[in-house]
Amino acid sequence: MSSITLTAGVRQNLLSLQDTADLMATTQNRLATGKKVNSALDNPISFFTSKALSNRASDLNSLLDSISNATQTLQAANNGLTSLTKLVQSAQAIAQQATQSASTSAKVVGTVAGLTGATVNTFSANTDTLTVNDGTTTATYTAVAGAGDTVTNIMAAINNTANIKIQASLTSDGKLQLLNLAGGNIVIGGTSSAGELATLGLVAGTTTGTVNTVRSSLATQYNDIRTQIDQLTTDSGYNGVNLLNGDSLKVVFNERGTSTQSVTGVTFNSAGLSITAAANTFQTDVDVNAALANLTTALGTLRSQASSFGSSLSVVQTRQDFTKAMVSTLQTGADNLVLADSNEEGANMLALQTRQSLSTTALSLAAQASQSVLRLFG
Repeated sequence: MSSITLTAGVRQNLLSLQDTADLMATTQNRLATGKKVNSALDNPISFFTSKALSNRASDLNSLLDSISNATQTLQAANNGLTSLTKLVQSAQAIAQQATQSASTSAKVVGTVAGLTGATVNTFSANTDTLTVNDGTTTATYTAVAGAGDTVTNIMAAINNTANIKIQASLTSDGKLQLLNLAGGNIVIGGTSSAGELATLGLVAGTTTGTVNTVRSSLATQYNDIRTQIDQLTTDSGYNGVNLLNGDSLKVVFNERGTSTQSVTGVTFNSAGLSITAAANTFQTDVDVNAALANLTTALGTLRSQASSFGSSLSVVQTRQDFTKAMVSTLQTGADNLVLADSNEEGANMLALQTRQSLSTTALSLAAQASQSVLRLFG
């Protein structure tokens, strides 16, 4: 097929229409997609830079879920600490109430002051004995001639006897004290003479004691609180992580894993807080005061740990806000490189439509100039 010859004017106008059609297609694509750079062919630098920024924003955005979980885990632990503190304070109130009810447990305090653990007893024969009975079990001390036994030996013989509920000790002014820990009696006997017992300030006989039912009831309530402490500790986890029951937490803040926050968990059940069961049903002030001392220490531990978890929670929340802001910044930067200005592209489309209309008219005029040759043959 032979080629078609067009005039210069027609060819020029035809090229102009083709260019306009290409520009209109590009502008229509931008308006349809909202982007001025849709592939690397449009602008390689902008396309790949935007892609890298978008990828990092996506990576950080995925980390926000784990950061949010970490925040809730710390919040759950903080809630647990708050409730544990209230339970410990309740136990403290119960123990303090026990001290307001006088102990009715038998107690014997010797009349001789100034004794020390090293004081040598004056029992004269190696068959002389001192027996101390709590109603069910008897502790027996037997003198050994020439052994130089001391007050410490006597107290050890009593305190080291299995199952006896009597505790031997020296008071602050050096008097030998015998205390029934379970609210029962104290029976002093043996083969020692009254004079030998007198050197320790003791007299043979029975000192009556009774179980204080008020203290027993309070001890039961106290132990119930301990059970609640154990149960609350196991219920303080979030999403399988319990910072109050020995678990630890690691929070990753960036896509490379080089920015992290580690939170070491604790075990804050009754054993972890050193809150022991009510000893001897709180029949003696010694046991109640020991419980109060443990509770005071536990409160200090809880408050210290609450401060530590609060600091960690503040860091995680700060990094969470920072990550959200960084994601927004990255997405905005990526969009600025590839997104089209719809107002500008709309104006371009109107201008191109006008140009297309004018080019069509110019092409028609150029064609009419070529047709004027035909009039010569009319």
